[in-house]
Formats: sequence, C-alpha cells, structure tokens
Amino acid sequence: MSFHGGLIGVIISTGIYSKIIKINFFKFSDIISCAAPIGIFFGRIANYINGELYGKISFLPWAVIFPDQGAFPRHPSQIYEAILEGVFLFFLINYFALKKKLLFKPGYTSGLFLVFYSILRIISEKFREPDAHIGYLLNYFSLGMMLSFVTLIFGLLIILFVKKNEKYY
Repeated sequence: MSFHGGLIGVIISTGIYSKIIKINFFKFSDIISCAAPIGIFFGRIANYINGELYGKISFLPWAVIFPDQGAFPRHPSQIYEAILEGVFLFFLINYFALKKKLLFKPGYTSGLFLVFYSILRIISEKFREPDAHIGYLLNYFSLGMMLSFVTLIFGLLIILFVKKNEKYY
C-alpha cells in the first residue's frame, strides 16, 4: 500500500495546505498531478536498483535475474512501472493539462491522473509478483490491483463531480 497510502497522505496534506494558503484544492492538486509521475518514475527505478517488487518468472530476452530471487529470470516489472506510471503518465497528464487547459476546469487533471494511474498500475501488476504475505485476492487480484480499482473509481467520481459543478467555476 506504499503508493496508495502515500496518495492518501498527499491528499490530506494538500487539503490542509490549500486551506491555509486559500487556494482551490483542485487547482493545487492538478499542479501536483502534473509533477507526481516524475516522483513515481524515480521511486520505481529505486525499486529496481534495490531488487524490490520484482516480476514474475519470464524467459523473455530482457528478463533479469535478481540475486535474492533464485536462478530464474524475471520480468523487470519495476522498469515497466517506471515507463508506464512515470514517463508515459507524465506526458499523458501534461498533454491534457497544458493542451486542453481551456476545456478543463479545476479537478479534471487530478481525476484523470487517478484514472490513468490506476489503469496503468493494473496493467503492470500482471507482470509483478504479489506481496508474499498477501498473495492474490479471489485467486486473481493482487492488493495493488484492488487498491487501484478503488483509486480508479475515485478518479471517475472526481471527474463527474467537477463536470456536475462546472457552472460554479
């Protein structure tokens, strides 16, 4: 729950700080959403360097043997996540935030960030070993997938909320 727990912390601290400086919460969270993929990218690269959050066994040419995970090569799932949730998400979110700025009201970018992050995380979780102490839920879903489904729903709810309340902005 590292990312999702951190996300909750960022949302709470953003809410508190936006009240203190008297700025619209969604305007502030939209700015954070544009920069967040950079931190996600470096976090996933650090996971790779530390040999954490390794992937499932794979015999693809780019599979990696992690020293503490036996002799079989594995998907470098940390790199997949760095590319999807870091690089790709950064360009995608910033495209919408900068190029479509006239169409978007505060909150759209934050909602899109949550939606796209969740989708990309669910995809990348298919290549990653689940947490050893948790395993799969319902014999198919990792905890990361389940939490990402919840995050996806919240992202969609934010977009619907902003759309419904557009006339007030």
